[in-house]
Amino acid sequence: MAGGEGHPLRDYVTAASVPGWFWDRTRSVCFTDLRGGTVLGQGLAALAGHCVLLAVASQLNAALALIELDGVARRVVIVPPGIDVADLAAIVAAAQIDAAIVDDDAPPLPALGLPIQVLCEPSIIPAKDNAANPILTEWVLVTSGTTGIPKMVVHSLASLTAPLHAPSPADGAVVWGTFYDIRRYGGLQIYLRALFGGASLVLSSAEESVADHLARLAQHEVTHLSGTPSHWRRALMNPAIGKIAPRYVRLSGEIADQTILDGLRATFPQAVIGHAYASTEAGVAFDVNDGRAGFPTTYLSGMRDSVEIKIVDGSLRIRSRSTASKYLGAVKPLADAEGFVDTGDIVEQHGDRCYFAGRTGGIINIGGLKVHPEEVEAVINRHPRVRMSLVRGKQSPITGSVVVADVVLSSGQRLEATRQIEIKNDILKFCRDALPRHKVPASISFVRGLDVGVTGKLVRRQG
Repeated sequence: MAGGEGHPLRDYVTAASVPGWFWDRTRSVCFTDLRGGTVLGQGLAALAGHCVLLAVASQLNAALALIELDGVARRVVIVPPGIDVADLAAIVAAAQIDAAIVDDDAPPLPALGLPIQVLCEPSIIPAKDNAANPILTEWVLVTSGTTGIPKMVVHSLASLTAPLHAPSPADGAVVWGTFYDIRRYGGLQIYLRALFGGASLVLSSAEESVADHLARLAQHEVTHLSGTPSHWRRALMNPAIGKIAPRYVRLSGEIADQTILDGLRATFPQAVIGHAYASTEAGVAFDVNDGRAGFPTTYLSGMRDSVEIKIVDGSLRIRSRSTASKYLGAVKPLADAEGFVDTGDIVEQHGDRCYFAGRTGGIINIGGLKVHPEEVEAVINRHPRVRMSLVRGKQSPITGSVVVADVVLSSGQRLEATRQIEIKNDILKFCRDALPRHKVPASISFVRGLDVGVTGKLVRRQG
């Protein structure tokens, strides 16, 4: 059975040879019980052919409902955590929503005039098989835009699963874990990898500390674990990291610099350490499993695994079977006339390797000279006393902006003022040895932690 080609998601659950489990912070559910059951009660039949707003509070409930909705609903808009309730009316109108799924903990929906509202039950109850012929369901992901109404990106199960490969028997039993929320693209990919690979999945929780999440991952003997580099940096700072021993470690969502890759290699010497490039619009473009930052220039030559990539004006462009089909309710096309998506990620070629420098919209202008914050962070993060950093622009009356950096030290200990000055000076010397003058931070501040947003990425603010 090829991933997503003409089969609804429920078929993969039905075909599973062993029971599959979802675990969250408070519940365990054997999702293969959906073969003869439902969490939607009598409501599933009422949702057939409708455009559904999946607005549950529980990530586990979302995981179960998606299995039931694919092939039944015409369109499913997956509401991610942190969405502004004020945006729901515009989302409902643009997506032609006429039904909603909620659960007991979901906040009340505003007056949206939806004729159908179905409650997702806390456990699977017996139900007759759905005899209706499956339809092609649109999966709509809501992006985390910083201004205006979030974009809605339309995928199919086929585009979402195009990068997936059948698991090898040599992989043995697999338990996936993720720091992501599955209602966003990065987490949804791990959710589908688990389902299509016949594996179980440990879900994240926004209410859970890093230490408690790592303890749960250890309890369920996670073998494959995914998150952003920021997720991983925070995990590596926690002593509970020693409780887990994954066979496969995956990074995506942010630039994976050499420091974080080396840190994970030192922590998990027996694991495969891989980083993937993906975006909600372009899908998964490639994986890199050689332990090095960036990707080989050979990836730019022709087609690899039905994916074509090229660099135009420094920006990475992607065309593949995993690319989304369109934006809902938007005038702007998702891809160009040739089907390439402009990712907005800047790539620089050095020898036989391509490296990500930053985002087109994140450049700091220093007196007319451009600085990518991620490039400076990669240098700072290489310093032996640094665990993670955030570089931003600060307004300057002379140059317009200057570079400043917030730094989390690896020791996590409070330092005397004289020792702080010594380390700051050493980090600045480290930067001066590796960077042009305009990219060297004008100041460094030591902080206890850095904000990581709902997408798992560093929260970047200017000023």
